[in-house]
Amino acid sequence: MKGLVIIGVILAILGLVGLATPVFTTSSTKNVASLGDLKVQATEHSSHVIPPVVSGGVMILGVVLVGAGLYTNR
Repeated sequence: MKGLVIIGVILAILGLVGLATPVFTTSSTKNVASLGDLKVQATEHSSHVIPPVVSGGVMILGVVLVGAGLYTNR
């Protein structure tokens, strides 16, 4: 069950990261207008929020998976 432990550790770390930084931004570039070889582009920034309940749930799930993986190895 080594894979279960690894997945659990990854989920627990992702949950901690989500709790530490609940807001992140992404940017995307879109073509606004095009005339021959001339292109006008606009960069749009959007903000995304990870709810603390989701981050906490992922972290708890990771800890449970680590515990289950370690328990089945005995």
